[in-house]
Amino acid sequence: MLELVSKTQSFDGNQCQYRHRSDALDCEMQFSIFLPSQAEKNQRFPVLYWLSGLTCTDENFSQKAGAQRMAAELGIALVIPDTSPRGDRVADDEAYDLGKGAGFYVNATQAPWKPHYQMYDYVVKELPALIEENFPVSDRRAISGHSMGGHGALTIALKNPGRYTSVSAFSPICNPMACAWGEKALAAYLGADRSLWEEYDATALLSRATAQLPMLVSQGEEDQFLDQQLKPNALKAAADAAGYPLKLEFHAGYDHSYYFIATFIEQHLRFHADYLLHNP
Repeated sequence: MLELVSKTQSFDGNQCQYRHRSDALDCEMQFSIFLPSQAEKNQRFPVLYWLSGLTCTDENFSQKAGAQRMAAELGIALVIPDTSPRGDRVADDEAYDLGKGAGFYVNATQAPWKPHYQMYDYVVKELPALIEENFPVSDRRAISGHSMGGHGALTIALKNPGRYTSVSAFSPICNPMACAWGEKALAAYLGADRSLWEEYDATALLSRATAQLPMLVSQGEEDQFLDQQLKPNALKAAADAAGYPLKLEFHAGYDHSYYFIATFIEQHLRFHADYLLHNP
């Protein structure tokens, strides 16, 4: 059952928020969706799923990225889930990089996280089924994200190449097994066995991928997290060794903020449109 929270016209389309009960997460969840104006003409749109980063909700991208103009022009729906389960019964941590707002798009196996932190299943299975049942969209999907959400987009696409036409990321956490953010989250959610962490590490997954997707990664050279947390060069090394078609672009002067995303979101949307719209 979907509950409309808000609806705002944008570039002749509609930017909406909905609330629903999630079986995968066992809590109430909220997501944002942008539908181009042609939605009123019985057209079904391909969907770009956007995964946001640490501390974010479904509102950061929809309010700051400026993606609606190009999505409307191209005829692509945008779906933005929250970054973690929410609610009084949901486990949390005092730190910003674990718990609510920091779900890392994994299926947790450890207490106290396991009952609710099944974000992988929510993004891959439950949410797309809900979207495709209730909105004028097709089953053609692409996926993108920023920082922790870039990690989520890359790992989800690499694990499910048949579900997505393309994948992109801004400033992704490329090798979480080798950075403080990732080590903390993966240990908490998955336990001490590091071999299990490889299933949520884009560098590890890419190195053994048997299917390939078009992949675009954009990274700002002035990003304060570049060297210690993001490690795009590890992803590039794995791609080169595996012959994977990764397009990694570094941009001088740009940092980790939504100013960076807003600057290059048109490029990413056009990249996905090439595959969502023209390669059925």
